[in-house]
Amino acid sequence: MTTAGARRRDGWSRRDVLRTTVGALAAIPASRAATTGREPDARPNILFVLTDDQRWDALGCAGNPVVRTPTLDRMARDGVRFERAFVTTPICAASRASILTGLYERTHGYTFEKPPLARGATDLTYPALLRQSGYRTGFVGKLGVAVEKGAEREMFDVFQPSSLPYYQTIGSERTYLSDLHASQAIEFIRAVRPDQPFCLSVSFWAPHADDDKPEQYFWPPSLDDLYRDVTVEPPPTSEPAFFEALPEFLKTTLNRERWYWRFDAPDKYQRMVKGYYRMITALDGAVGRILNELDRLGLARNTVVIFTSDNGYFLGDRGYADKWTMHEQSVRVPFIVKDPRLPAGRRGRAITEMVLNIDIAPTILELAGVGAPARMPGRSIVGLLTGRTANWRHEVFTEHLWKNPKIPQTEAVRTERWKYIRYPGHPEFEELYDLDSDRWERRNLARDARQQARLLQMRRDCDGWIRRLSVSPLMTPTA
Repeated sequence: MTTAGARRRDGWSRRDVLRTTVGALAAIPASRAATTGREPDARPNILFVLTDDQRWDALGCAGNPVVRTPTLDRMARDGVRFERAFVTTPICAASRASILTGLYERTHGYTFEKPPLARGATDLTYPALLRQSGYRTGFVGKLGVAVEKGAEREMFDVFQPSSLPYYQTIGSERTYLSDLHASQAIEFIRAVRPDQPFCLSVSFWAPHADDDKPEQYFWPPSLDDLYRDVTVEPPPTSEPAFFEALPEFLKTTLNRERWYWRFDAPDKYQRMVKGYYRMITALDGAVGRILNELDRLGLARNTVVIFTSDNGYFLGDRGYADKWTMHEQSVRVPFIVKDPRLPAGRRGRAITEMVLNIDIAPTILELAGVGAPARMPGRSIVGLLTGRTANWRHEVFTEHLWKNPKIPQTEAVRTERWKYIRYPGHPEFEELYDLDSDRWERRNLARDARQQARLLQMRRDCDGWIRRLSVSPLMTPTA
């Protein structure tokens, strides 16, 4: 047994956690810090919707000429769409841990093949803090993060995790997984109390491929004919010459291995991309069911809806499939916020400021009137929604630290115009792109004599990010 002030394995004591939590609760009125059952809590409900492997341009409202996403397009018209949203690590395990904690991978220390996320991190996740402040919290779908025993009970009042396959038998009925998630979300919403605000996190598996099955992508039968007569144009960087010009260590990655599963022939490319798009249309419909239920119950007028994905996705770009590298298709995600309290003049906008997945936790906490822990490096985007924020970031740092022989570790710095990428295991190769003139990142300027000063400065900037993030890492337990 430990004393209240004893240091935990993850470097945070219970006293540290309580001190931060008390400070957070102090930011809201005492009458709202706990639900009495007699007085309605005026704070907004929050619905956070997360998809898996959905790139930023896989939405109709983002200019995609093929995929149909009427619910999300309507949400963008009624809310705000962020055109440049990024994940700090483009892989589900680390990205989802960053979303929950508001921390970079280098700080929370969690990815695949690592011990569970430390209690010092889960005690200060957005659902745990909201639950402590009087919110009813729920989770449906793919958590994607291993946590220490009992941590789910501290984070969620209702916890309904799921797993593949995409078709499951519930009772005597065969149910598509995204539809199941929508039904579970509706069940949670119907059970909420009128005097208690809720925060429901709905995490779809779609449109992630079922990697163990040759079909890869699965959708409900009602969408079998959707996109049948459409031809999807391959991206410019899918040309074989582009892939052949890459260094050898980037030709032998899991990105290329999975390209053979999905995109190595024109007819297969069409079949697979259309399957990916059908899954997105299906989840769009599932989100629509949830939003319609909020409307039916009269809850929509006080419910903020946030929609994003855990990472982007290569659809043959660079001769790749999946994600993991620091290129736009991998790190860039859709991001839409619908806040019914915004005045009409603030809705229907596309915001160009760069936002990150680590901004989600502080945003949700501010919406709920709960102070974000000081250790969260992300920023609430509420000011961008309301027009209060004038001074925003002009640079972002991204990383991928999983030690996997088929996935090179990667670090990058991106400004509004430039991107610098490096691979710690291969210091001989760097990438530098002028995104203003080369949005597909086709021309690597790292060896251009005219760009050597810029290359050196961005290399130093990357070093600076790593120094700052390495000062006080929150490591996962060793056992």
